[in-house]
Amino acid sequence: MGVKAGLAALCAALCISGPIAAQDVTLVAREGGIVLTGTLQGYDGEFYRIDTAYGQLTVDGQGVICEGPACPDLIAPKAVMRIVGSPDAAGLLPALFQAFAQARGLVYEGGTGAGFQARILDPESRKDLAEVSFTPMQPDLATAAVQDGSADLKLTFRAEPDLGNHSVAMDALVVLVAPDNPTPEISTVELAKILGGEVDNWAEIGGPDMPIVLHALAAEADLQRALGERLGTREMPAVQHPDLATLADAVAKDPWAIAVSGRSAIAPARRMPLTDSCGFPLLPTALAIKAEDYPLALPVLLLTPKRRLPLLTREFLDFLRTPEAQAAVLAAGFVDRSASRQPMTADGLRLINAIQGAGEDVTLDDLKRLAGIMDGADRVSLTFRFEDGSSTLDAQSQDNLVDLAQLIAAGQFRDQKLVLAGFSDGSGAAQANLALSVERAAKVAQELAAVAPDLAATDLPVVEGFGEALPMACDETAIGRQLNRRVELWVVPDFAPAEDPAP
Repeated sequence: MGVKAGLAALCAALCISGPIAAQDVTLVAREGGIVLTGTLQGYDGEFYRIDTAYGQLTVDGQGVICEGPACPDLIAPKAVMRIVGSPDAAGLLPALFQAFAQARGLVYEGGTGAGFQARILDPESRKDLAEVSFTPMQPDLATAAVQDGSADLKLTFRAEPDLGNHSVAMDALVVLVAPDNPTPEISTVELAKILGGEVDNWAEIGGPDMPIVLHALAAEADLQRALGERLGTREMPAVQHPDLATLADAVAKDPWAIAVSGRSAIAPARRMPLTDSCGFPLLPTALAIKAEDYPLALPVLLLTPKRRLPLLTREFLDFLRTPEAQAAVLAAGFVDRSASRQPMTADGLRLINAIQGAGEDVTLDDLKRLAGIMDGADRVSLTFRFEDGSSTLDAQSQDNLVDLAQLIAAGQFRDQKLVLAGFSDGSGAAQANLALSVERAAKVAQELAAVAPDLAATDLPVVEGFGEALPMACDETAIGRQLNRRVELWVVPDFAPAEDPAP
């Protein structure tokens, strides 16, 4: 497309980056003939963004000459990254930006805390290459800020359909009590009843005859909303706190207090063991959180608007997938997103649950087939789940798909076979569930092939389905059924693809 045609087509484009003083500029096409005059909104090193009589336009800098005192420095344009959202994950950001600058040979200067400001500098000239800031903001206001251009990124625990999703880290919600609370454990059902106000005495869940004092963050906090979505209840706290540190400290001082908090902010309280509705333990291990087998696992996300962001901002978002970024995540006390492996036989709880949770429709032959493939195999933390009532992978699974494609392309599974193992919940007939589990695994394989069309067919995983044969939780609750509907990734040293299950 010629420069003239390209400029004419830009009338439908929207793209506003960081704030620049409102001054008029004139963009003249290098081929001549087209002149655009407007207020400069931003320049990311590649594209100008100007507000003109035709609306807000994005113009390729290579095709035009900028005239006027407001024209930016073309050698080292400054990116502005205004981040808003949840303060409960803000501790990640300074470490990530510092690692990003170090990886690029740049200098990071700035503070920490819930509302920090920082700069990324050229090490020789000390010229500002980027200004970074974080402002705590309620979820709805943060979304509006990103959409209207007054912010660039939203930090959150919840994906949104109208914004782009970039996974940063993983965290998990855990139940907090005082160190001297004698109650041994709590189930997800009991927890939901406490949060909803249906249970208000410890004796009702196996503790002493004392009133339960419920502590929480403010109802509008991003973490509280994520909790309500996971448990399907609206919390009714007696005591509210401004942040996770204050919450944990208050719970630790009251033997009859209870709260749900982030795994990265437990001390000085203690974590109470969580079980599913059938008593099966739910452990917030790193692998369980990465695979979202733990029901209260949460992704930490940066959400992006549907407009072009500055070049350095886009490079930072790409950096989030690197080992250096994941090392910074770990150092900040969160769970990294790097793919990890564990021998299938090391997770005895899963095998016990497979036997104890097997329904009448799960035969001994089904369990033998499952055990035969699991023998000698490793499970990879990359796990795939779908949006409720949909064949669309959820936001975390879409990121996992890209990670898997990159790992295969890099030869991480050379001389090994990959298996996409599909599972269902126990609702309905076993034969239908078996077919559904195969269908889900095949859907992930199809999506993988679309994401990485250059991969050879021999590099792609084979598809297996096991229906309801390996439950992660009890099917009595919606959250348990959601855990059981999944596609796992297994690595098998010497595996011959099994025949298709009998219809």
